[in-house]
Amino acid sequence: MRPRAGRTLDTVSEIEIRVVRFDAPVAQQLIRDALADLGARYGGTGDDTPVDAAEFVPPDGAFLVAYLAGEPVGCGGWRSHGADTAELKRMYTAPAARGRGVARTVLAAVERSAREQGRKRMVLECGDRQPEAIAMYTSAGYEQIPNFGFYKDAEGCVSFGRTL
Repeated sequence: MRPRAGRTLDTVSEIEIRVVRFDAPVAQQLIRDALADLGARYGGTGDDTPVDAAEFVPPDGAFLVAYLAGEPVGCGGWRSHGADTAELKRMYTAPAARGRGVARTVLAAVERSAREQGRKRMVLECGDRQPEAIAMYTSAGYEQIPNFGFYKDAEGCVSFGRTL
């Protein structure tokens, strides 16, 4: 979306989404920041889920980075979780960019990418100490599902899913 001459950019139209390799330096920095945020909430490393960069290569996955005013401020990706399901991974928005539509823009782009690769459903794991993330997911149409994945038996794990 480009503004007309003389018009101020609104928050969402300022956000640029780029597909990058999961192991790209910009992606890895944002992932380190995300894990530090999770570590502050839950302790430890933040997330010990096994993740391989190869899982985020199309057509079996993708990783996206959000830029605001040319600076990387958020990320998210998906990897295959069965034949027609994608799993959302490493969603993050830098604190200075929160409340500006970055996470919703990344989420929509991740969903679109998964849909374009034939996925019909998106699932994700989240923790109960992330109320802002839970609020965003539920407002975006995600419903709580039975826990799955690495943390399925962990206290405080909540899983969500939605049809794409």
